[in-house]
Amino acid sequence: MDKLRMQTLDGVQDNIDKIAALFPNCITERKDAEGKVSLAIDFDKLRQELSSEIVEGREERYQFTWPDKKKAILLANSPINATLRPCREESVDFDNTQNLYIEGDNLDVLKCLKETYLGKVKMIYIDPPYNTGNDFVYEDDFAKSTSEYLANSGQYDEQGNRLVTNSESNGRFHTDWLNMIYPRLKVARDLLTEDGVIFISIDDNEVENLRKVCDELFGEDNFVAQLVWERAFAPKNDARFISNSHDYIVMYSKQIESFKIGRLPRTVEADARYSNPDNDPRGVWQSDNLTVKTYSASCDYPITTPSGRVVEPPAGRCWSLSLKAFNERLQDNRIWFGSDGNGVPRIKRFLNELKFDGMAPTSILFYKEVGHSQEGAQEVIKLFNDKGVFDGPKPVRLLQRLITLANLENNSIVMDFFSGSATTAHALMKSNAEKGTHCKFVLVQLQEGINDKKKNVGYDNICEIGKERIRRAGKKIKEELASKQQENGLFTEQEGKQTLDIGFRVLKLDSSNMQDIYYSPAEYNQQTLFAKTESVKSDRTSEDLLFQVMLELGATLDSKIEQIEIKGKTIYNVATNYLVACFDNEIDDSVVTAIAKMQPQYAVFRDSSMADDSTATNFEQIFKTYSPNTTTKVL
Repeated sequence: MDKLRMQTLDGVQDNIDKIAALFPNCITERKDAEGKVSLAIDFDKLRQELSSEIVEGREERYQFTWPDKKKAILLANSPINATLRPCREESVDFDNTQNLYIEGDNLDVLKCLKETYLGKVKMIYIDPPYNTGNDFVYEDDFAKSTSEYLANSGQYDEQGNRLVTNSESNGRFHTDWLNMIYPRLKVARDLLTEDGVIFISIDDNEVENLRKVCDELFGEDNFVAQLVWERAFAPKNDARFISNSHDYIVMYSKQIESFKIGRLPRTVEADARYSNPDNDPRGVWQSDNLTVKTYSASCDYPITTPSGRVVEPPAGRCWSLSLKAFNERLQDNRIWFGSDGNGVPRIKRFLNELKFDGMAPTSILFYKEVGHSQEGAQEVIKLFNDKGVFDGPKPVRLLQRLITLANLENNSIVMDFFSGSATTAHALMKSNAEKGTHCKFVLVQLQEGINDKKKNVGYDNICEIGKERIRRAGKKIKEELASKQQENGLFTEQEGKQTLDIGFRVLKLDSSNMQDIYYSPAEYNQQTLFAKTESVKSDRTSEDLLFQVMLELGATLDSKIEQIEIKGKTIYNVATNYLVACFDNEIDDSVVTAIAKMQPQYAVFRDSSMADDSTATNFEQIFKTYSPNTTTKVL
């Protein structure tokens, strides 16, 4: 029974709770005037979250920190002048697919996606660099100057993103890795739905630091599990000390109260534990121990078995039920004394009365159930005609298990912004095929060069491998699905082909479509609205502009795009009149009127689109007449 508070609300604590909900990373511990440890606001960090400049602070407190941490926070919050450009020629089923493959630095890509995909991603899985001393990490601008970087490395991708081998001889070994992972996870958290979950693969090198980073960004209370994946099935006899057979997968929810774990299907072995020796009409059951360690005098009493034997709980234990509760269950035939009626009493647990459907997942992911690292490698080798094009891919079954745990709903979005060989896409397509779901993937990968030993396989970078894997895996899965459906007589071959989305839109990170110098929104007025000043870069297409506008106006990048012509002008209709755009020049009143009659939520034109001053003058009146609720925008 709850007690009345009998006092007014603690305003300070209420404010702390509100700030914690918005900025969980700004909550710390400190001693109060009485020497008691309590939750408090890290004001230096809060000021940093609200500042576009680095904020200095010297107050000592319990915290997890490292050199340049404030710069990492600043980097996460800093705006960028970038866009995502569509690439039809590398896409599969561009016009119909809801899947995305994005090339570029994942931090910049996440920033581009943040506004549109805020709170829309149900599951994130990433397999970042483990910081083994041999792998590459993203080196962000603040870590070293360009000259320092070039002197030490010379590794960079096609877009000029810097990569550096983070060897243990580097005095910034942990610092570099933390400065890489922190801003990416910080931005990624905002993309998750309230019931969303993130999985992060890692090994012993950084698992401790990763947990601390996630505790700070997601909140300790939102920690779900640290899964142990048995990645190897045999020991390495050349190990110096211990043959390491496992990796970790750290699992956090966005809001633990909202997250519901996906449970595993019941196995034949699990169901075999249930039987019905007394022919109970309620069905099969198994007996459970009736004693507990937590002693209560009210639950310590003798029980007489049907055979007449008196039984008492073992020393130091008691029954789990009070005498009244025991007698109620006895009358309801829920107590079992063995087939001879002489056994220690046990309680009957019926299969059809289990609290949850399915089986609770365990923290250990055994390779027999989810695959091992060699299985992951063989899956890729088979797809690429016995060529080893990628080192260390995760097995598909492992990702399928995580997809199950994430408890996806139909049309859920799954994101992987360290996509590598694209196992996540492969696993999601396979899960969709097996379960009949239509979940979508968003993959992000830097155009990182491949291992020198694999330069002869015909691919220049990891993105090429990832895209080709999706193409091959999708084709194989669809063929298998169609064959199965035909065998079962469920669908025709054509219907089977239409049920699974194996396509993907390719988009590539690039600088903004707009000129470096152009009007800001605040500088527009009635006279300059349709001025002939060109603000768009000369090498950008109308479709380039469309996708940047989609990001700005909240249309997801998988939205259906209908392209029509009106008086020779190309009109884009996104998500059925959510956004209608025309970027052609010499637009007259009739085109504007036709667009207005479509009554879109947003209508977008180039600032130099109007054919003449008359059209520019009539523009507002046309929309007031035919679509007064439309928000009009210009580039």
